Formats: sequence, structure tokens, C-alpha cells
Amino acid sequence: MTNPSTDLDLGDVRTIRRRLRYDRDHPRYKWIVLTNTTLGVLLTAINSSIVLISLPAIFRGIGLNPLDAGNVGYLLWILMGYLLATAVLVVMFGRLGDIFGRVRIYNLGFAVFALCAIALSFDPWDGGSGAMWIIVWRVVQGVGGAMLMANSSAILTDAFPANQRGTALGINMVAAVAGSFLGLLIGGVLSEWDWRAVFWVSVPIGILGAVWSYRSLHEVGVRAEGTVDWAGTILFGLGLTALLTGITYGIQPYGGHATGWYSPWVLSAVIGGIVLLGVFCVVESRIADPMFNLALFRNRTFGLGNFANLMVSIGRGGMQFMLIIWLQGIWLPLHGYDFESTPLWAGIYLLPLTVGFLAAGPISGWLSDRYGARLFTTGGAVIAGLTFLLLLVIPVDFDYWLFALIILINGIGSGLFFSPNTAAIMSSVPAAQRGAASGMRGTLFNGGNALSMGIFFSLMVVGLAAGLPAALDSGLRAQGVSADAAAQLAGMPPVASMFAAFLGFNPIQELLGPSGELSKPGVDAGTLTGQEFFPQLLTGPFHSGLIVVFVAAAVMMFLAAAASYLAGDKYVHDEGVELAEAAAPAEVTVPVPAR
Repeated sequence: MTNPSTDLDLGDVRTIRRRLRYDRDHPRYKWIVLTNTTLGVLLTAINSSIVLISLPAIFRGIGLNPLDAGNVGYLLWILMGYLLATAVLVVMFGRLGDIFGRVRIYNLGFAVFALCAIALSFDPWDGGSGAMWIIVWRVVQGVGGAMLMANSSAILTDAFPANQRGTALGINMVAAVAGSFLGLLIGGVLSEWDWRAVFWVSVPIGILGAVWSYRSLHEVGVRAEGTVDWAGTILFGLGLTALLTGITYGIQPYGGHATGWYSPWVLSAVIGGIVLLGVFCVVESRIADPMFNLALFRNRTFGLGNFANLMVSIGRGGMQFMLIIWLQGIWLPLHGYDFESTPLWAGIYLLPLTVGFLAAGPISGWLSDRYGARLFTTGGAVIAGLTFLLLLVIPVDFDYWLFALIILINGIGSGLFFSPNTAAIMSSVPAAQRGAASGMRGTLFNGGNALSMGIFFSLMVVGLAAGLPAALDSGLRAQGVSADAAAQLAGMPPVASMFAAFLGFNPIQELLGPSGELSKPGVDAGTLTGQEFFPQLLTGPFHSGLIVVFVAAAVMMFLAAAASYLAGDKYVHDEGVELAEAAAPAEVTVPVPAR
């Protein structure tokens, strides 16, 4: 909504008038908005990763073995259901926020999230039924999370002036990214007490946030006239769901192959998803009121900023999974930690990553308000990419303080990137389209996290397949295991060993124990099931996989750096003209809108 003769964003003028009125009558309102939306984003981010560390406790609690072939589907959907729902629906809820009110959709998201937290806390069943209860409510919780994430950035952009927006969005984005790392620690601590506590923790926070948001938040932004684009919504939902589901199931072996990328079902899902998304783009470019305004990508800051956001999200998500496997499967057992306790300690030992991010995020947002985004987004992505290469230089059995320093610097690089990147994206679009823009940014951010699991697990499996079978076969025979049993275990897909390490199980005990081989004469069961046998066996093949994974992640970071540099230095809409128009004395008496 612009005035063609003056290039004035009339929607932004109306939003600024309302904001000025709130600033005068309620000077602390924008800080209330920041606090509440940060709580909402933090809650959704924590719940995106809290089950990663607590999966072993959850499966023990409902009486399922996650390594059983029949239960792998439950495992993948407990991991992915929430991420899939948020990635698919965040654009739709951003668009609905533009039409019906961003605060209204955001408040509803808090209520849905709180309800699902209560339902998850009281799983009434065991076995497969218990797993399905968790999956269904996690997906519904993802719907609430999508409502929160889609509109939080837009609500903040409406409430803060352009010269403070980087700081506000930076703090909000720090919560979004740091929450995914805090979820690992919180999940590890709470699952040691009771697996249901992983879900209990969200109940009081969800209820508090829902009541607080309903009582405190107001519609400052303008609503855009329009209708719901059902054709685009359905095509986008089906296409992205098929694509992410296919990539996720590409982790599982198929036939005699280490991964599922030869499966007709996986290939059909991925290709079908891409085709549907292509059709979606054609439809959105031809209808009058699209859900996903593709014209926004003609804006250099918006288009390249979102590309950089996607690259960094995929690389960062993949790093998170790989570091967990590295710590749980190799380093912690070699340093005397029981396999069962490794999920908790992995979260603790990854704290420098979170500390670096928390330190750099708000500062970079504040500085980008004054000096522009380019220096911080480009420099942050370059720093993060270099740390991926540094992780390849250190030995697999590293000195922890060197490892901690590298991941601290990685956290600093990510913190430098995300805050100004978010502020630049959100400040580059007209006020009436901020909800949709926030949804698009959120889709790429959440979709990157979801894609990272399938992409990087598959890359790691390919790397392990080159050396792990031979290492397993010779290592098992050296400890007295029969040739047939050793060959059978060595012939198992590498993903079985990787999942065992990822979930905090003793891989040899879990994979060889059921055969009865460990109790046979001449088999050194103590060595085979000890803390060092499997980690030492995994070290060489794992490093081969790390090379593939971290080189790919580094390339993504450097692509993000290039895109950030080309995106420009200053925000497209600095609101100078709109602010002058909105502050004109004749316009100050605009009434405060209803809640």
C-alpha cells in the first residue's frame, strides 16, 4: 500500500502513528512486546530440540526400543513432526496475521501451545500408542509454534522504530537460535529425572505466556485487505511436506544400500514435492492475492537475505546433529562417561556454543542499527564457515578446551549473523506485508533446520559406509566374535550404529547382544561392551564422514556470506519519510485501536 506519486508507504505511516500514540501513552509498551514475543520464540525453539537429547528416556518411558526396525518411524516422526509442522504452516499464519491481525494469531498460537504442552505431559499409553500420542500432539504443538514464530517478528517490527529494530529483532532472534541449544541441555537434565518432565516444563510457561499476551498485546500494525489463498496454501503444504518427508526417510537404508536415496518412495516424495512447489510458484505469480508474495524476492535485501538465512540454518542445524553424535558416540565414552549419561553431558559440553551466540547476538543487532547489516552478516557467516574447517583439523579425540574455543567462536559468528539478517529482512518490506514476510523468513529458517537433519545424516552415513563395515568386521573378529556374526553386524547399515550413538546406547551391546554372541566362549564381552571399543573403532570412519559434512556446511556458510555482502548495507525502508508524515501535528489524534 504505497502512494505512487511519493513512493510513500501509507501502511507504514498508519503503523507509525499508532506506535507514536502508544509510545506517548504507554512508554514501556514496546518493551512488553519484546519480552513477551521473546518468551514465545524461546519456548518454540526449546521445544524444537528438547526431544533430541531426551529420546532415550522417552522411549524407555513408553516401553519401546528405538533401534528396533519397526520403531524407526516413531523415532523419525517424534524428531521431525514438530519441525515439519512449523516449517509448512509458518507462511500461512504470517499471511493470516496480515489479514486478521498479527496479535490475534500470535495469541491463539500461545493458547494452542499451552494446551498441547498439557496433553503431552499426560501420555496415557505405552508402546506404539504412546508414541503416536506424542507424535500427534507434537505436530499440533508445531501448529501453535508456527503461529507464534510467524507473527513475532512482524509484531516487533510494528512496535519498534527503525533505529531500534535491529536490537529488538536481534534479541528475539537470539532467543530463537539459542533456544534450540538450550533445549539440548534442558532435555538432558529433565529426562534424568522423569521423561514426562521434558513436556511438563512447557506447561506453566505456556499458560503464563498465553494469559500475558492476551492481556497485554495490541494491534499496532495495519491489516491488509485480502482473502486466504487456499490453492497456494494447499500446494505449498503438500509440496513442502512431501519434500521434507522424503529427505527425512532418505536416512533409512533401502535394499542393500546404506541410505534410502535409491527407494522409489523416497525419490517420488522428493521429486513430487519439488514439482508441487514449482506449481505453487506458478500459481502464486498469477493470482491477485497470493499467500507467498514472490514479488518480495525482487527486493535484493529480502531475497538475498533469505537465501543467506536458509544456508546458515541448514549448516547450523547439521552442525548441531554432528556435534551431538561426536560427543555421545566417541569423545564422552572415551573419557569415562557411561553411554546412558552421554545425552546429558553432550548438552553440557556444548554450552560454549550457546554462550558465544548469547554474547554476540544482541550486540550485533544494536551495532547494525548504527552501522548497517552487511559487515555483521557477512563477517558472521565467514567466521562460522572457518570454524567448520577448524573442526576438521582437530583430532576426533580432541582436547576439550580447544574444541570449546572453536564452538565458542562458531556461536559468536552465528550471533553476529542472525540478528542483523533478521532486522534487514523485516525492514526491507512494506508494513502491510510484514506478517507474510515474517512467515517466509520463518519457513526458510525452520525448513533449513528440518532439511539439515536429512541432508547431514545422509552425508554422514555415506562417509561411514566407506570405512565402518571393514573396521567393525576386523575389530569384532579380533575380540573372538565368530566370522558369521562379525560379518552380519558389519553388514548392517551404518545408520544403526549412528542412531545408537546418537541416542546414548552402547552400540555393540544393543546390536550384538540379541544374537547371544557375547556369551560364547572365547568372546571378550567386557572389551566389546566397554567404554572404548566402539568409540575407537568409529574414530577413523567418523572423521571421513565429518570431512564430507563440515566441508558442505562451510560451503553453505561462505555462500551465505557472499549473499549477505551483495544484499546491501542499509535497510530499504528506513522510515524517514513515513515518520515525518506520521508525526505531522494534524495526524496525532488517530484513536488507539482495539486489542
